Amino acid sequence: MGIVELLGLAGSVSLLSGWRLYLTVFVTGLAMKLQWINLPENLQMLDALANPWVLGISAIGALAEFFADKVLWLDSVWDTIHTVIRPLGGALLALAVVDASDPSWQVITFLLGGGAALMSHGAKAGARAIVNTSPEPVSNAVVSTGEDIATGGLLILAFANPVVALGIATVLLLLCMFLVYKGYRLWRKIVSSGS
Repeated sequence: MGIVELLGLAGSVSLLSGWRLYLTVFVTGLAMKLQWINLPENLQMLDALANPWVLGISAIGALAEFFADKVLWLDSVWDTIHTVIRPLGGALLALAVVDASDPSWQVITFLLGGGAALMSHGAKAGARAIVNTSPEPVSNAVVSTGEDIATGGLLILAFANPVVALGIATVLLLLCMFLVYKGYRLWRKIVSSGS
């Protein structure tokens, strides 16, 4: 894999970790265990994801997240708890993918991976908080299912074509930044009108 492919894979898994960390870890580990993807020598550090214990724990986490994310307001509690976990997981996954020998690049990769995961997590959590204010319960499940499908699809794309995935991850990151900005503006408007 060249640098662009590595960046595409690292960017995709870290960004998707902000949405669905457990699903990202599980699908990546399962793909490695079943040899759907063959890792180049520089990515052998990711073999830990194919460990049966890691697969089991990430499967339980993905299943818990799947159901918690469909329940009105429980999804926001789940997102609040995972505000630290998802960005840290995204940072560690990006670091494992790039696996740079230079400590400076390790820190840069860790920070960028964590930043991407935090940005996507913030956009997801903010959007879900807005969806939770809807009086009908269906929109919450529809949005959550869309996130599940998008995460799975983008992971498969990241494994199959990391360059295309890098382009999509970049667009998604820009969209997440826009959503976080709009959410912040809405929050400021609510706070200033309440004072």
